Amino acid sequence: MADKLQDRKHSILFGAVEDYIKDASPITSGGVKENHLQDISTATLRSELNALEAMGYLKQLHTSGGRVPTTLGYRYYVNQLLKELSLDENALNEVKILLDEKTKSLTEIVSELAKLISKAVNYPTVIYMNGYDKLIIQNIKVFPLVDKQALTLIQTSSGYITNTINSSANAKSCDDASKYLTKNFAGKTIKEMLDNIDEMEKEMLLEIESFKMIVDNLIDGMKTIFETKKFDIQRDGSANLLNEGYETAEQTKKVLKLLDNEKELEKALTLDEKQDDLTVTLVGEDQTSGYAVVKAPLCVNGKAVASIGVLGPQRMNYANIASALKVVMEMLNNNAKKEFK
Repeated sequence: MADKLQDRKHSILFGAVEDYIKDASPITSGGVKENHLQDISTATLRSELNALEAMGYLKQLHTSGGRVPTTLGYRYYVNQLLKELSLDENALNEVKILLDEKTKSLTEIVSELAKLISKAVNYPTVIYMNGYDKLIIQNIKVFPLVDKQALTLIQTSSGYITNTINSSANAKSCDDASKYLTKNFAGKTIKEMLDNIDEMEKEMLLEIESFKMIVDNLIDGMKTIFETKKFDIQRDGSANLLNEGYETAEQTKKVLKLLDNEKELEKALTLDEKQDDLTVTLVGEDQTSGYAVVKAPLCVNGKAVASIGVLGPQRMNYANIASALKVVMEMLNNNAKKEFK
């Protein structure tokens, strides 16, 4: 992370980038003076802007025109913003309501968060659900349903996961399967259950013969969930991208293309192993061609169950997006601590 600039250069660059994000007007010494530093002469401000351009934070698109932020300029702005970010505890009340609902499964909660974030920030939002297999199993229940189906409920330390399987087993077989699975896998991760179930079935074939079909179908269903890339893509904010103006047209095209490419989305939203806070990735060589991904882990009791990303041009409202994601991260983790401690 780059060191903080000297106070005057920092104030000029930070204010200039915020102004540009707000209205896409080129950055000029007159604009900086009017909006931020009235007590400094225009000549001095012009000299500082020249210095910031020489340092790579700003660039002139036209010889006689004002300047715009470069990717390096956006990066400096974002890094300083994240250091100083303050949260509005009253923001996103809908998230509080969602997390307080006791009837929703963990998968439903995480999925609906994407809708709330997209609505709040007005940009396309994607949740990549790729961490459920790390959750620790507490209890497994199987309930018979009509039409030769059964409902499985896996209670973890961070919430529950549900799945419907094909099974015509009676209530006793479902109860026996629940006890068997809980006895053998409580305290283990879902991944450990999936990795070890075949060997355990061989060793305990007699014990589970009466409900083997339930166990097999449950495991097949869980493998399907975790082997399939799980994306929840909310495109509501895409219309906002189209209204950003000509200067972000190339970036808009790239963002919309990314939303249709699951392989690239997976790359963009995969978390670093030690990532526990939000990050901003700026993609592209300059302000004209690049775009941005604001990404955060969704952790429950310290376990990252998913990552959430907001996608848009480099000129987007980072303060609003970062604050919204921070609020969701803290609410989700605090809610889990209250619920599962």
